[in-house]
Amino acid sequence: MDEKRAEPDFLPVSTPATLYGEFTQNSNRRGRWAVNLTEKDLVVQRIASAPVGRNKVVLSLRDCVGCRAYREDDKADPSAYFAAYFYPLRKRRWMTSPSRQRVEQCFRLAALQDSHANLEEAEKWARAVRERSARQQRLRDDVLLNSLPHPCRILLFVNPQSGKGQALTLYNSHIQRMLNEAGVIHKLIITERQNHARELVKDVDLSQWDALVIMSGDGLLHEVINGLLERPDWEEAVRTPLGILPGGSGNALAASVHYYSGVSQVRGEELLVSCGFLLCRGLVSHMDLVSLHLSSGQRLFSFLSLAWGFVADVDVESEKYRHAGAARFTVGTLVRLASLRIYKGKLAYLPASRGRHMDKRGERREAACCRNPASCLTQTLEDDFPNNTCHSNNSLKLRRSEGRSPRSAAKALPGPPDALLPPLDQPLPSDWVLVPEEEFVLMLAMHQSHLAEDLLAAPNARLADGVIHLFYVTAGISRSALLRLFLAMEKGAHLDTNCQHLVHEKVRALRLEPGAGKGIITVDGEVVEYGPIQAEVHAGLGRVISG
Repeated sequence: MDEKRAEPDFLPVSTPATLYGEFTQNSNRRGRWAVNLTEKDLVVQRIASAPVGRNKVVLSLRDCVGCRAYREDDKADPSAYFAAYFYPLRKRRWMTSPSRQRVEQCFRLAALQDSHANLEEAEKWARAVRERSARQQRLRDDVLLNSLPHPCRILLFVNPQSGKGQALTLYNSHIQRMLNEAGVIHKLIITERQNHARELVKDVDLSQWDALVIMSGDGLLHEVINGLLERPDWEEAVRTPLGILPGGSGNALAASVHYYSGVSQVRGEELLVSCGFLLCRGLVSHMDLVSLHLSSGQRLFSFLSLAWGFVADVDVESEKYRHAGAARFTVGTLVRLASLRIYKGKLAYLPASRGRHMDKRGERREAACCRNPASCLTQTLEDDFPNNTCHSNNSLKLRRSEGRSPRSAAKALPGPPDALLPPLDQPLPSDWVLVPEEEFVLMLAMHQSHLAEDLLAAPNARLADGVIHLFYVTAGISRSALLRLFLAMEKGAHLDTNCQHLVHEKVRALRLEPGAGKGIITVDGEVVEYGPIQAEVHAGLGRVISG
């Protein structure tokens, strides 16, 4: 994430530390409210004889998405108004976890008979709320975080067929209002077919937009990312911030971004509101992207996952239950458990470390790498991440291949060159590890935390940690043990089950050679050609709006 130290004069000298005013509320003009705007909060208290605590409301400016000043259509009324919009975390009676709830505070200014003077005063308050809110959102531990400009312009892609087919309805009921409250200028594009968004982003004038936002499942974001990296100006295009709003069945990246914000897990419309709130805040982070090569020579980029075996089968076979939304994966899992399969193939990977725990020096190097992704392409693998492995001793070193360049032969393909991958038909270098088992139940390579809204597959993953979280389950696991793994995955506790068949590795690159015959491999939930495939992570290559 781009960052810089805050200047000592971050707060303009001309801005008073606290603004104070007494107004009526638009919803209740009988009473009067004292309003204090501090650097961190908007404090509203009814002026009455009752005890102070009962009438006092404190709203954090970190939860504010926007504030506007306006006048109503009645020209005879000189009053002006300013309205502030907040989405604080609140717990409803029937919910176990708090979620973002909309709160609007609207005040009427009618002290003067001059309508222009009232509007000017309302605009002063609205501007002060916006400025202080922006400072609170961008300032963490005395560090200024990179953010979208204000007002910002976004191109919003909505897939009306995703999930239960309600994405457009959810946009109309939630997102459109939130964007208007935040002063976000947006153009809506409704996708009409598969790869429609991919085709559009390959040709769109990106200089007209500050961000591209996707409201769908993860498949539409996969299209957009690959469209950006297929452009002649991919080096600049891939820096375009991407926003994600859950509107599909899986919604894995949306759940991951919500998880990284540090709040409790939510689902459905609560997750949508949370992601809408993060979008309106507009903070931008780096995000890892993974380069994948298929046996046909095709190259793809992935932001989420590579799956083979049980998980890939469930993802594809559960399409028939799409009307059930996120529950389709639960149904598909139970169906596939009833006829558990064994998948034969070879798996190899390049570990992210040699068992040395990353010290603070390594953390600073990783942060610098995320700020300059190009420098990561040829970066050595020293001082990296801890090797969090269940049974990593069951592995064999590959023999050294002579006279081979470590770079991929696919230099002419769009996107950054791969520093770690040989051509798929060439042997692997000696520092790769070959998994001795050749019979598996599943292989899952995760780049982010969540596999679906309710599946926390890689709880230690971060947006730009520079590693692939590789999981595989070997043959011999019982149906009940596999079911327990997936149930534990809902809370990210599957790594604590001590399952003898589950292995977790943090890797920089991997190669999968599935056995002969038919099968399913998915990338970000999308089916790709079945056959040998290899992957390499590019740390911090992409940008995502993370709040």
